[in-house]
Amino acid sequence: MSSRDFFKLSRRSALALGAGGLLATGMRSTEVAAEIPIERSNQHAPATEFQLGEFKVYAFLDGTFVAEHPQDTFGMDQTSEVFDKASHDHFISSTKFRGFFTPVLVNTGNGLVLFDSGRGVLSQPQSGNLLKALATAGIRPGDIDVVVLTHMHADHTGGLMQNGIPTFANATYVTNPIEFNYWEKLGPAANQSARVFAENVLPLKDKFDFINPGDQVVPGITAIEAYGHTPGHTVYSVEANGRKLMLTADTANHFVWSLAYPDWRVVFDIDKARAAETRRRIFGMIAEERIPFIGYHMPFPALGFVEAVGDGFRFVPATYQLQLGNEDEQDRPE
Repeated sequence: MSSRDFFKLSRRSALALGAGGLLATGMRSTEVAAEIPIERSNQHAPATEFQLGEFKVYAFLDGTFVAEHPQDTFGMDQTSEVFDKASHDHFISSTKFRGFFTPVLVNTGNGLVLFDSGRGVLSQPQSGNLLKALATAGIRPGDIDVVVLTHMHADHTGGLMQNGIPTFANATYVTNPIEFNYWEKLGPAANQSARVFAENVLPLKDKFDFINPGDQVVPGITAIEAYGHTPGHTVYSVEANGRKLMLTADTANHFVWSLAYPDWRVVFDIDKARAAETRRRIFGMIAEERIPFIGYHMPFPALGFVEAVGDGFRFVPATYQLQLGNEDEQDRPE
């Protein structure tokens, strides 16, 4: 049954959601990041949550890493002098950086929608933290109704399987058809992401629901075209009771080098020119409309806003704004 039509109702979903009855109506070849060893972080809680209208949103820390030589990844078309000055101006090191992996789950009140699965098998011998983080929220893998894959890089698909067995056994899967077809045709020998696609995604093909920009995963969650990072990279608007959140996936991979300098080339972007255009379009909209967003690789909990500054954007981390629920709207002065 398509995730666009109905969530699957089951006893475990009802227990997880505290609800009963019918559910509401409504899916580069350079592999640097995927091979960076993940270290468990003791600096952050593995999960954070907030209310978005009637939806509850969770951000889960799957893993974090420290890597050297960031200009091998970001601003690869810039001189070292430009890169060093930009880093200095933003109070960050130009010789190393920390990255994050943050899957998101939305509890709509009618079902659980998970966006991306973390690194999973890629984190061996230390596995990804997603399942542990889910457990802190009282959620079991079998409780997940829909898994949305924003794109098929291995740090997003690595957690789909556990020793050849689907991690989210009761879920249907959603992705963009251009994205799926690209990786299916590429073949497993192309790179690590292609191999993980063959091992973790292809076995689930019969459970996929393919959606295009403008389609809804379920009511309130809408696909938006964000091509460039990968051929079918897709971001999602989440909206409930007039409150909106953007899930920007890998549109920006760093809170400074991708946002303040959106035209800088990023090694992971397959179509670098289009990815830059997409960054400007998506974050221009987010800035203009003052929409909060969660970016998969932003500093955990990966939640914040962007302000248009000069020729780029400034990341404004969320503090307590979204923890207020709807009170900020209700108490706003006339």
